Amino acid sequence: MSSKPTKTMISLFSGAGGLDLGLSAAGFTNKLCVEIDEIAQQTLTLNHPKWKIACPGDIHALTPSELLKQANLKPRELTLLAGGPPCQPFSKSGYWATGDTNRLMDPRARTLKAYLDIVREAQPKVILLENVKGIAFSEKDEGLQLLINELNNINRAKKTNYKPHVITVNAADYGVPQSRERVFILASRDGMHFNTPAPTHFDPEKSQGKGLPYLTSWDAIGDLDVDIWTDDVKPSGKWADLLPTIPEGQNYLWHTEKMGGLPLFGWRTRFWSFLLKLAKDKPSWTIQAQPGPATGPFHWQGRLLSVRELARIQTFPDDYMFAGDRRAAHIQIGNAVPPAIGELFGLEIRSQLLGERVRRKLKLIPEKRTDCPSPEKPKSVPKKYLSLSGAHDAHPGTGKGPGAQKREQKEHVHAR
Repeated sequence: MSSKPTKTMISLFSGAGGLDLGLSAAGFTNKLCVEIDEIAQQTLTLNHPKWKIACPGDIHALTPSELLKQANLKPRELTLLAGGPPCQPFSKSGYWATGDTNRLMDPRARTLKAYLDIVREAQPKVILLENVKGIAFSEKDEGLQLLINELNNINRAKKTNYKPHVITVNAADYGVPQSRERVFILASRDGMHFNTPAPTHFDPEKSQGKGLPYLTSWDAIGDLDVDIWTDDVKPSGKWADLLPTIPEGQNYLWHTEKMGGLPLFGWRTRFWSFLLKLAKDKPSWTIQAQPGPATGPFHWQGRLLSVRELARIQTFPDDYMFAGDRRAAHIQIGNAVPPAIGELFGLEIRSQLLGERVRRKLKLIPEKRTDCPSPEKPKSVPKKYLSLSGAHDAHPGTGKGPGAQKREQKEHVHAR
């Protein structure tokens, strides 16, 4: 009796292994991880000692043919090439900050081209590329157009038929206890169509009873809720004592003239994540990859989330370890694809593109809890912040803020 053929995968830009972990849970065998960051490499080795790490880890220093050799694979033998090139050149926040629509000039965009060079050499059965929603934010769609053009070139040269399908998903729609929107681009070598996976979970306030309710922050980390905090989760910095005054699920906007707090800030003059807090009864806000003393989401008790809580919200198992200090762990977790979303796409690829019968229930999402307590009661604003109360100008709009004005002045000086 012959055994089923192995479903092989190569992971590019592996990071802490979130996507890899999910795809492995869905039945794919990891043949090689390509990751340049040494701390992330340590995380991969800690958790998956049998996985092979490419040497060198820099995708720009490793030829596609050498990469296949290290994976012990030949062209067209690879089932799945997966990876999420660094997303900053295509992020909406980056666009908001710079107003620059020519983001492919950013050196980091070279990583997308490197991914496609490997597609040309390996000609995998399926490609899976993950990025933030902003990859298609610009009207010019630079990243997406580069992808389409290069895949067309590969198709002509290699007689393949890669047709990219752009899928936008919110992780909360599939049982991840976090609202996290990302774009996934899939294509099969044979040109097969890929449908967006049907959501399994819904916002109970909008779903009218259909499907399962969203899993919440309490479902993910409620059992870790304690009254005594360790020093590593105590908030610090100028705004630490303001956190307890913000209700669950709100951010600094609570303390503007349009909301229910004191007018301490101008409307939309800060990033959304500034002093952002979780609500127990809703999915977490997106876990950020750039931690800062005032960057949320924060715990509903007004403290930082622990590494284990961050990992739970991202659907990493409790036995998953992260190398480095707390900041390094936070960055790795925030940059990761939630493993449950990797599991989802792995199962859908097997079903839709490989023609296999697979389970539908995800193993990596938490169970629903029934003991969610009422929201925390906000505290009064400490006296040291009261001098900020008063009239504040709102943000004037995209491209008109202080940062944009400084850039415009700088450009004017250079032009002279």
